[in-house]
Amino acid sequence: MSALLEVRDIVTAYGNIEALKGVSLEVQQGSITCLLGPNGAGKTTLMMTTAGILKPKAGSIRFSGDEIAGAAPHAIVTKGVALVPENRLVFPSMTVVENLHAGAYRRYNQHEIAADVDRMLTRFPVLKQRAVQDAGTLSGGEQQMLSVARALMSRPKLLLMDEPSLGLAPLIVEEIFRIIAELHREGATIFLVEQNAHMALTVANHFYLIEQGRVTFSGVPGSLAEDEVIKRAYLGSDRN
Repeated sequence: MSALLEVRDIVTAYGNIEALKGVSLEVQQGSITCLLGPNGAGKTTLMMTTAGILKPKAGSIRFSGDEIAGAAPHAIVTKGVALVPENRLVFPSMTVVENLHAGAYRRYNQHEIAADVDRMLTRFPVLKQRAVQDAGTLSGGEQQMLSVARALMSRPKLLLMDEPSLGLAPLIVEEIFRIIAELHREGATIFLVEQNAHMALTVANHFYLIEQGRVTFSGVPGSLAEDEVIKRAYLGSDRN
């Protein structure tokens, strides 16, 4: 596999406070790469920086060999990067189908867009049942599925997923991870931020740990260090 996404020495700040302090990592073509870490470690900041929503102070982000650090979000979507944001952020007063069309806003072939809407409604049967409902009336799990489907409408080469299991019931979390694994089997490349480390590591090919704005560990699921890394990140076993 080759690196589809290369992040090098990225620094992103909120005012004078640096949330990312020289982060470097890679996402290999065809992989699921997971970024783990405690709340406030910088996970969402890295996702938003990669998607162009936040502008880095320094560093490089290369996608398919092209520099995208600091590019506009719509330009990054056009290159083939789509974000499933934290807390879903569907358009609540738009219907399910209208949300799906919004995900294809950088595409112009209406026949292909309509075919992909049908494909999403087939992939996510619960959305087909809710097709003309406003997205704000859906349950949390249904909104998460809509958020994933909307991102897929751009036909991305890289899917960024920020905390897809956040706030969902265990059975819905299992369904979301089933969908992630299915997308991967179909060839998708996924960069996943997730608080549920044990679930994430059941699907990941590689994972990174980020703490206080820095990557502190890189490894593969099943490594001897995995349990200790998770304890350190989530249970604070080595903190005073």
